[in-house]
Order: sequence, then structure tokens, then C-alpha cells
Amino acid sequence: MESPSAYWAMVGTAGVVTLVGCVVSRLRPGRWQGTAARVLAVVLVAKGALWVYTSLHPGPWSVRTGLPLYLCDMAVLVAAGACWWRTPWLVELTYFWGLAGTLEAVATPELPDRFPHLLFIQYTVGHVAVVAAALFLVAGMGLSPRPGAVRRVYALTVVYTVGVGLVD
Repeated sequence: MESPSAYWAMVGTAGVVTLVGCVVSRLRPGRWQGTAARVLAVVLVAKGALWVYTSLHPGPWSVRTGLPLYLCDMAVLVAAGACWWRTPWLVELTYFWGLAGTLEAVATPELPDRFPHLLFIQYTVGHVAVVAAALFLVAGMGLSPRPGAVRRVYALTVVYTVGVGLVD
């Protein structure tokens, strides 16, 4: 990674915003929480759409590089759905995928490009927004995973992984 200071500045800023959002959400709950969650959903969908556009734009699309097969890519879509609808199983997937998988990608980034390159911004925003969604939904809005969530998320992750294995 060539631009660690820009990356960690973005991660740190997002971390502070997420922390403040979670604390304020607990202290001052209200309609604004749903709006904030939906804004985060729009950011996630925009990141996903931009990723699809950039994979199509420079050259021919391929299954190998064009499908959202990485777990973090699917986590972006799941987190967007969780923020928009706040469905329990989407929240659970976002929480566990975000904190068990995507957080690892935030902590150990693999960035081929420097800030302000679009791929740098996509990587950073996508990964950080999934973690922010997981924390805001659970710690901020109090949408805790239900009993049995670990088993359900594990099973869905295995099914997803097998599906990806068949394609890739």
C-alpha cells in the first residue's frame, strides 16, 4: 500500500463519525436514526454501483472479475439491505460479516492504488461503510442478533462459499 496516511485518516475519520453516531443514537433515539441508516444504505449501493461501472468501463466484462464474489462485495449489498429495511437476518449477516470479515480487510488493507484514485476510494468506503453499518445497526440502534444467529450466519456463509466455489 503506497498511501497509508490517507487511508488511516479516512478510516480514523469514519471511526469517529461511527462512534459519535452510535453514542448519539443511544442517547437521542428518534426518526433521524432511520434516515441515517438509509443514507448509509445509499452510500453502500452507490459504492456497489460504481464498482460495477468501473468493472465494465475500461474493458470487456468477465465473470472472473465482474461478479461480486468476494465476501466483502456481498457484504456491501447485505449491509445496504440491512440499513434500508433493518430485517433481522440482514442485520445479523451485516454484524457478523462486517465485524468478523470486513473489519479484517480494514485492518490489513491491500490497496494497489493511492489516494485519490477511484479504486482506493471504493475499497476504503466500501469496507469502512460495512463496518459502520454493523456497528450503527447493533450498537447504535440496538438491533441485536437473535438467539441462534451465529449458526444461521455460519450456515449462510457456507452456502455462499460453496456457491462461489462452483463459479470460481
